[in-house]
Amino acid sequence: MIRFLQGEIPDFTYDQAKVVVLPLGYERSTSYVKGTAKAPEAVLAASPYLETYDEELDAEPFLVGIYTHPEPDLENEPKHDFPLITETVARLLRDDKFVLTIGGEHSITFPVVRAFKKKFDRLSVVQFDAHADLRHSYEGSIYSHASVMHRVLEITDDFLQIGIRSLSKEEAHLIRQKQLRTVFAHQMYSGWPFGMIDTLQENVYITFDVDFFDPALVPATGTPEPGGFFWPETIKFLKELFAKKRVVGADVVELSPQPGMHAADFTVARLLYKMMGYKFCQK
Repeated sequence: MIRFLQGEIPDFTYDQAKVVVLPLGYERSTSYVKGTAKAPEAVLAASPYLETYDEELDAEPFLVGIYTHPEPDLENEPKHDFPLITETVARLLRDDKFVLTIGGEHSITFPVVRAFKKKFDRLSVVQFDAHADLRHSYEGSIYSHASVMHRVLEITDDFLQIGIRSLSKEEAHLIRQKQLRTVFAHQMYSGWPFGMIDTLQENVYITFDVDFFDPALVPATGTPEPGGFFWPETIKFLKELFAKKRVVGADVVELSPQPGMHAADFTVARLLYKMMGYKFCQK
């Protein structure tokens, strides 16, 4: 199988690796442009072309050991796949692995967070996203990608949404009613919410929908929204988040690889590798 940072990078066994990359090409409810099922393969294929040395950290993060887990046998059916995903992630957490998941559509975050919440009782979730994803259901499914944060809300209301710039009236009402910590994109244009990092629990899980980025940077996603964010400011916030809190895992979702747009695949691979570096190599 394809593995993250293949090529001349040493083969780490599962026991040797601190980082486990989990591909989850689940896709059932995507809107507009589909293709997220192909994202894990595209990101893994791009990853060997990353330079392993991080000049900002003066380190090679791969040395902590990276193991690419075989993708579970998914059927694109929530009743089958979601318990399997939760069980798989829970097993990795029992072995004290730092789990980075490559989606797939955003709905996979719910079964993944469910496993993390069982291990880390005091857990905050930070959502990078253009969309609130707080609908109770969408197109007849409570497990839609557009409902994923409503499912997470049923596990914990301790989450921070940043970059939101597309939501329904009902979602806006829910945010006010529940007093959710939602930072809209228009609020971030005059300053990022660095101060809100201090309001999070010590343990933090990151879910990163690539449509958080501006379509000029990552156009290869199903429902791109203008007015998004770029690499320098995003990385600056992630660095601070990793420095101040114990980030216990993350997922990157909603990449929809497009022919001729390999830059988006490479960007997601770099984002994952950057998270590894901030986790293990910050001084």
